Amino acid sequence: MGEIGTAGATPWLTLIGIGDNGLDSLTQPARALFESARTIIAPQRVLDRIDCGEREVIAWTFGIRQTLELLMARRGTPTTILATGDPMHFGIGATLMRDLDASEMRVIPSPSAFSLAASRLGWGLQDVTQISLHGRSVHGLASHVQPGARIIALTSTGRTVIEAAEILNARGYGRSGMWVLEHMGGPDERVRVMRAEQVVAEKPAIADFNTLAIACEPTPGAALLSAVPGLPDAAFEHDGQLTKREVRAVTLARLGPVPGGLLWDVGAGCGSVGIEWMRAARGAHAIAIEPVEKRRTMIAQNAIDLGAPGLEIVAGNAPDALANLKRPDAVFIGGGISHAGVFEAVWDALKPMGRLVANAVTVEGEARLFALQAEHGGELVRLQTSRAEPVGRYLGWKPLMPVTIWSVTKEGS
Repeated sequence: MGEIGTAGATPWLTLIGIGDNGLDSLTQPARALFESARTIIAPQRVLDRIDCGEREVIAWTFGIRQTLELLMARRGTPTTILATGDPMHFGIGATLMRDLDASEMRVIPSPSAFSLAASRLGWGLQDVTQISLHGRSVHGLASHVQPGARIIALTSTGRTVIEAAEILNARGYGRSGMWVLEHMGGPDERVRVMRAEQVVAEKPAIADFNTLAIACEPTPGAALLSAVPGLPDAAFEHDGQLTKREVRAVTLARLGPVPGGLLWDVGAGCGSVGIEWMRAARGAHAIAIEPVEKRRTMIAQNAIDLGAPGLEIVAGNAPDALANLKRPDAVFIGGGISHAGVFEAVWDALKPMGRLVANAVTVEGEARLFALQAEHGGELVRLQTSRAEPVGRYLGWKPLMPVTIWSVTKEGS
């Protein structure tokens, strides 16, 4: 619920979901609300298909920020927005709920693009990953590409389909089936079926108003990049400053990614922990704090390649670089725990019941973890990993540096 509004207030803002066939898609109650509306805000594509009569009409040709500013200026004045499909499913309604109280809005949905696409393909929505690439980086698709996965995605334009195919092809999923569902429910409806590799090669002309469905099919040898933490080290571009796979899996398990949770990755290196945090839970966010410019560049590329384009990257050293950042639900300190003021700054910022995990490989860092554990409690684990590597004609165990892991939950309410 937003911070604005009073429970029980009369709704002044009406959101009506509409299909590509215009007013014919509305139910009788929705049609009645439309007919009684004094001000209509709608995309130009929708306005071109309907008769709004003599009422005030505002073409919705601007972004979310400008939309919110317009609505705030008209607050309390009856206003109706026509939005495609279900306004609460990756739509304007869900966005406005961040700033308006639910009591201020009346929402009348139409079938969403997800429902329409699933009904045409015979896919059960409960078995489908539903994402939006509309107004978002198409690279967010990458984290959902798994063998056998079915994905339905909202798109921005026809170009989004081409870019999605390029991501699939680059990941070794060129065989994946792609259904492009154009103008569903309208007179210009068309469904096109292609493989990702075919889309990349031909770059067909595609209507901008489309929904994309994907049946993921890997080619032999395609890398399996699971959402379960512990991606192969080779999945990341790095300069050696990397939390190794085995340690990373244990670290993420103790951080406990949760939907919508925010992680601070302090001394992020190549960004592996923050990226895996975002991949592990729906809507999870992360901020990578890293002082070295070359590593920040690697973090950005890794985030794009692995489907976490929303990762925020902050330049600088802790604790100074932490000022004014949003309070985290979890913090990972991969290096620098012995530096003055680092623990104190993150502990103060961490939300109550938040998790902190700090790793150390040096004697000095380990001593600091012992002292902090004695003061704040939590668990200490020393992890020693060895990997089998060739020794002449045989295999032998090559040990990695032992890592001490301290994990603790901040008490409070």
